[in-house]
Amino acid sequence: MNADALRAPDLPAWPQYGDEERVGLIRALEQGQWWRIGGSEVDSFEQEFGAFHGTDHALAVTSGTHALELGLEVLGVKPGDEVIVPAFTFFASSLAAQRLGAVPVLVDVDPDTYCIDPSAVEAAIGPRTRAIMPVHMAGQIADMDALEKLAADAGVPLLQDAAHAHGARWQGKRVGELGSVAAFSFQNGKLMTAGEGGALLFPEAELREEAFVRHSCGRPATDRKYFHRSGGSNYRIGEFAGSVLRAQLGRLDEQVSVREERWALLHDLLAGIPGVVPQGRDTRCDRNPHYMAMFRLPGIAEERRNQIVDELLARNVPAFVGFRALYRTDGFWAGRTPEGASVDSIARACPDADAISVDCLWLHHRTLLGSAEDMHAVAEVVAHVVRRARA
Repeated sequence: MNADALRAPDLPAWPQYGDEERVGLIRALEQGQWWRIGGSEVDSFEQEFGAFHGTDHALAVTSGTHALELGLEVLGVKPGDEVIVPAFTFFASSLAAQRLGAVPVLVDVDPDTYCIDPSAVEAAIGPRTRAIMPVHMAGQIADMDALEKLAADAGVPLLQDAAHAHGARWQGKRVGELGSVAAFSFQNGKLMTAGEGGALLFPEAELREEAFVRHSCGRPATDRKYFHRSGGSNYRIGEFAGSVLRAQLGRLDEQVSVREERWALLHDLLAGIPGVVPQGRDTRCDRNPHYMAMFRLPGIAEERRNQIVDELLARNVPAFVGFRALYRTDGFWAGRTPEGASVDSIARACPDADAISVDCLWLHHRTLLGSAEDMHAVAEVVAHVVRRARA
């Protein structure tokens, strides 16, 4: 198709909001308590978010990164402990472990789903392993069957990085029903947002109580005499954010359904473009919210991939480069790392993560809230840009 004839898709904006957010913000304003201790919006959001994901034990916090950090802390991770993390993920996954003085042990991912490879996890488990952190990449839940067995056999807990997985299901089970701690993000680009924010889901009340105390400077909710029971920090989220998140949660399920339908179409359209390989799906993940529409361009150089992203953006397709492999960032080496490890040694052990980080790109989930006609327009733009890049 001639470039001039391409239709730039007219995709929905993000974040989305309406009267629900306006009413919630006024409600939070007029209740007279803007702090979560004494207010009701955050408490109500935690109950609603937990129920939506299948647990009674949810805790809202200030960010997804803090959710991971606090989750590791309540699981007992201490300085010098090892946390197994996929090499292909956002930097916060390893950063959370390093902030506690722990050592992130990076392992390879599945080349189809981009999720952590259970066989690589098994090989990495050692005497200092204290937690395993699967990342549900772009909403595709990692192989929880294999990971739960590995964790049980090793006596090591799982912490699900579910920053992309709001509303996801694994064989009919919601994230909060999978029996392990899960961390979510509500950053501005996420599937539901208050600009920033995060949450943790717990399988039992005792862990949630421990997390609550630690997220509130070591103080139980009823403390009035400054008897700080433990260490921790201030990870409390405010009432205004809580009210917005309640409204955002109210439209999440319908949006997930739309994204599922649109991804089925866009996946097939992308797969029909020579040189484009969309992210695969483990069918045991029977509800995927599709935080990203991800695909690879095997054999293409990183610089050329980056140029493709720029060209897509210029044609109104909200594209981003794939995450850089963690060991190829300066920030990773600023914290504690495995003894004797180097960029080259980890790259040799993680060939799939290394390749994906070079040739992968993704489209923001608002793409999948467009119409069926928009999916065709997006695919036509991608086909045009990729064809030019490979010519």
